Amino acid sequence: MKVVVLAGPESSGKSWLAAQLHAHFGGLMVGEYVRYFIDQHQRDTTLADIPAIAEGQLAWEDAARAKCPALLILDTHLLTNKLWSQTLFGDYPGWLDDELLARHYDLHLLLSPEDVEWSADGQRCQPELADRRAFFQASLEWMQEHRQPRVVIGGDWEQRRQAAFAAVTQLLKP
Repeated sequence: MKVVVLAGPESSGKSWLAAQLHAHFGGLMVGEYVRYFIDQHQRDTTLADIPAIAEGQLAWEDAARAKCPALLILDTHLLTNKLWSQTLFGDYPGWLDDELLARHYDLHLLLSPEDVEWSADGQRCQPELADRRAFFQASLEWMQEHRQPRVVIGGDWEQRRQAAFAAVTQLLKP
């Protein structure tokens, strides 16, 4: 099983690209639990919600891993939960670090905030490019520090799709 994670700031195309990869390569795709959580609770999240959100994301990921697909595409993972918690609340549950590093990810597709417009969807809260750049930089620094395999994806939507397809094609080569 190969596991690909889409990472980076909001409105950089993670969900769109995850769906594109899934449609092209097959496998299983795991969505973003926090969106489900917000839809269910109909309120802003708090620091106290982060453990439940992270546990929900892990449960979805682990259920997909248990099916042992040839390709598992994750729209997000605990790094996003950690960074959002730090961004919004100045803190995060420390156990996220251990859980994040306990799982193997074959490839992170780290999406740049550059060259694509931010779009509001009722759950997004970083319309300023500088804020999204900071989130991208924090993601990159974590991946570098922990020696995580990654490809930075940028450009317009078609360039992003082509770069992601090329990276996943390379990953899946026998």
